[in-house]
Amino acid sequence: MALASKTRALLRSKAQSLNPVVMVGHSGLSEGVIEALDKALDDHELVKVRFQDFKDSTKVLAQELEKATSSDLVATTGFTAVFYRKQDK
Repeated sequence: MALASKTRALLRSKAQSLNPVVMVGHSGLSEGVIEALDKALDDHELVKVRFQDFKDSTKVLAQELEKATSSDLVATTGFTAVFYRKQDK
């Protein structure tokens, strides 16, 4: 689901105060990273991910994470990406 620009802007402003919850390291997009992001999205809806390795392909990896977790990629800034997935409750 594509986010409206106003919704995306609101989520980006909320994400500024968040600390990264999931880190992508030298092993890349392993099943552990995908599971950790999936659980974090279940718990928080809005999650910040930090790319410690693969910094030259942050946007590509963020798009892959978006597909793998059925979430929305709100923004990528530098080596950080913000993901959103609406909770059912």
